[in-house]
Amino acid sequence: QVQLVESGGGLVQAGGSLRLSCAASGRTFSRYAMGWFRQAPGKEREFVAGISWSGGSSTATHPVKGRFTISRDNAKNTVYLQMNSLKPEDTAVYYCAAGVPSNWYAAREYDYWGQGTHVIVSS
Repeated sequence: QVQLVESGGGLVQAGGSLRLSCAASGRTFSRYAMGWFRQAPGKEREFVAGISWSGGSSTATHPVKGRFTISRDNAKNTVYLQMNSLKPEDTAVYYCAAGVPSNWYAAREYDYWGQGTHVIVSS
């Protein structure tokens, strides 16, 4: 069992930065790949970025490539999402998720979810 708690969201102006954190409980954190998803008002939840259990590989969706960076610290049971050059279209609730996905983009393949943290980017 893994419990996930996100933090670090808030209100930021366009062009600014935020770093989201996702703290996991449980000793099995390092067994799971981790993903960040987001859900904007009136839209479906979408994949943002993912990282392997070891941190050796990662991926990100095209709209955030070059702006967002995912990382993890297994010693701290934490995964991060560094978000730079934020745009108003990045406004959403951001969720972290743990699992062993064969498809990074498929939310149904993640077993555990946090409650989300709000990110609002003003223009």
